[in-house]
Amino acid sequence: MYTFSSKLKTFSFILMILGLVGIGIGFMAAPKTIEDVEKIEANSHHEGNHSAAPAHGEVVHAIEEGKDAVEHGETKVSDSVVTTLAAHADTSVNNVDSSSVHADVSHDVVAEPAAHTDNHDAHATADAHSHDDHTAHLEHVLHQLQNKPWAALYVACIFFMLISVGVLAFYAIQYAAQAGWSPILFRVMEGITAYLLPGSIIFFLFLVITGAHVFEGNHLFVWMNPDVINPEHADFDKLIFNKKGWLNVVRFLVTAAIFLAVWNWVRFKFRQNSIAQDTATDNAPYKRNFKLAAFFLVFFIVSESIMSWDWIMSVDPHWYSTLFGWYVFASFFVSGITVIAMITLYLKSKGYLEHVNTSHIHDLAKFMFGISIFWTYLWFSQFMLIWYSNIPEEVTYYVTRIEHYKLPFFGMLALNFIFPLLILINTDFKRLTWIVVMAGIVILFGHYIDFFNMIMPATVGDQWFIGIPEISSLMFFLGLFIFIVFSALTKAPIEPKGNPFIEESKHFHY
Repeated sequence: MYTFSSKLKTFSFILMILGLVGIGIGFMAAPKTIEDVEKIEANSHHEGNHSAAPAHGEVVHAIEEGKDAVEHGETKVSDSVVTTLAAHADTSVNNVDSSSVHADVSHDVVAEPAAHTDNHDAHATADAHSHDDHTAHLEHVLHQLQNKPWAALYVACIFFMLISVGVLAFYAIQYAAQAGWSPILFRVMEGITAYLLPGSIIFFLFLVITGAHVFEGNHLFVWMNPDVINPEHADFDKLIFNKKGWLNVVRFLVTAAIFLAVWNWVRFKFRQNSIAQDTATDNAPYKRNFKLAAFFLVFFIVSESIMSWDWIMSVDPHWYSTLFGWYVFASFFVSGITVIAMITLYLKSKGYLEHVNTSHIHDLAKFMFGISIFWTYLWFSQFMLIWYSNIPEEVTYYVTRIEHYKLPFFGMLALNFIFPLLILINTDFKRLTWIVVMAGIVILFGHYIDFFNMIMPATVGDQWFIGIPEISSLMFFLGLFIFIVFSALTKAPIEPKGNPFIEESKHFHY
């Protein structure tokens, strides 16, 4: 029986506590009003604009000179006046275009005194429109900054939950294929899938809170805003309106509840039959798991695709990809296999799993390498086709990420493809513990960034950065994951008994 190390348990609690504190700080630090956004923008632009902005006295002098010109009926003012006012306009909060300022100043100066009142009214109207646009801009930025802690929490929440789902799928594949090499690792897989229940509960509560608009600052799924499907409202969106048969909160939550319930029920039955097989006098529990695996894999193929559309792709409701379900699957599937390898190596280093040898580790590393290449194939297929066709409503997905997320977008490609390719392509390297652990850390971090890239651009736009909310959310769910998984490993013998292929697995060598 495995004993949960007190140091590891303490470490998991520290991660959870620090994570919770940081998550709270992230929500408290988020702006509450557009006035807060104005202060943030003013502070962020102050240093860069300070040297370029004309002094206040210069602006006042330019305005007075312009007034004198109008009063004396002059048709032209000096270029210095126009330049000064344009420079002042460029550094204002409204970011008015300098050419517009030049046109407005020239128009005012050239205007005849008789038409001055009309011009004044026209400019007042223009100023009103400019003010409305500025207010709309501030509200948009406010939503993005308010989304930031929610999006950070969502990325970490779904990432760790889907790791357990990926392991469950891998576990089912082993049963369906009647694999002989892997039964010695079944308890490790069962321990990882134990996170599925608490992870699902937290995730579903998150979806309910989001769909019910419990908190005003949560705008992750824009299609959940009733105004966008109201033809009478200024925010009406025809594309989203046409998709409301699918993109509606009731259908969304019911589907999520069904998927999560079935996944957890399958996991419970897998575990129940596996424990029963330890003391069974025949292979009946194993046969039940074989049939259950066949059912689950069929259900999983369908539910995983729909899940990826609902929980990830719908944050960009104007964009879609028919390849997206496979792409998401490859990402969390390789992450799950990587976690199996890393926990197996940890237990092996502590004196457990004595029958696990380098051949088992080599096979896990082969899956890590193979699925990394499969993920790259899907990434390139999706990216290349969209980039080459250059259809505006499709290519905007990548334009946003390349323009505003250049480092995480291309960095993720290096972490998830180039590094595994160079490190794990060598057969001997797949048997070295430190190589597999190093590759595993890089792969897990790379696929966390992959989920970050899938969620953040649509929810926070160009307001992203790796800060307290992102780090704290990752720490909390990592701590929770460690605690749940290693606690589950203590509940049953670390090596299964009675499995018809267990002896083959123990003596697996090549």
